[in-house]
Amino acid sequence: MGSFFAGIKAGTLSGIIYVGGIAVFNVVLLYALQPHVLQAISTAYPQSCPMVPNVNGSAADCFQSVIAVDVPFIAFVGFFIALIYSGIFGLYYDWLPNRGATLKGLVFAAIIGFNLVFFGFSGYVFDSESGTATGVLMILWTPVFGYLLGRLYKKYTRVVEFSSQDSSLLRIVVDGRDSTGRAKTFATTSNHKLRAEVSEDASFKEWEPTEGIALEDARSFETSMEVNGNGKLVGKVGTKY
Repeated sequence: MGSFFAGIKAGTLSGIIYVGGIAVFNVVLLYALQPHVLQAISTAYPQSCPMVPNVNGSAADCFQSVIAVDVPFIAFVGFFIALIYSGIFGLYYDWLPNRGATLKGLVFAAIIGFNLVFFGFSGYVFDSESGTATGVLMILWTPVFGYLLGRLYKKYTRVVEFSSQDSSLLRIVVDGRDSTGRAKTFATTSNHKLRAEVSEDASFKEWEPTEGIALEDARSFETSMEVNGNGKLVGKVGTKY
């Protein structure tokens, strides 16, 4: 697993930059192609402007409504989508097959970018020309988001390797999951429940953490762990009799 909280934290800053950049580009594109946009609006809505409720607005009124309402709304929903996926990215970070935070971030960014385009939250598109420009932006801008997402997630997390002196006698359970012989990612300064499951013919001796891992009681088979840095935690066993 990984850290949903760290994913949200990384996705907040990188998502603001990503979605904000898309929104700014969308506004610049609309103004740059304003005559074409006004013509498209006039053709689509010759009698009224659905973007301005209860008002028979002109094409210019519709255009201003798009800038002031539609683009911010699309950006808000797009940011929400990016944030949710960033949390999922953080939660399942350790299960992703590719190694390296940056590569994993790029893979998830591609998924997020696809969803934004598929559900129509990549910007206000009114013709093939604006659609092509928006598509090019998404291809070039999405990898930047993926890079930031991966790097920030790595910044906000630490990796702990769990090792048993004898895995046949002692299993290490972290937050209810067997973590023996695995490396897991945690949010920095996060606290977790730690428990040793010992076989009948052995007894728990102690925990042996490296620097960066703080334990409430290193001699208790069940204790809490605070992750402040990368490190390794070894569970040691002794003879029962």
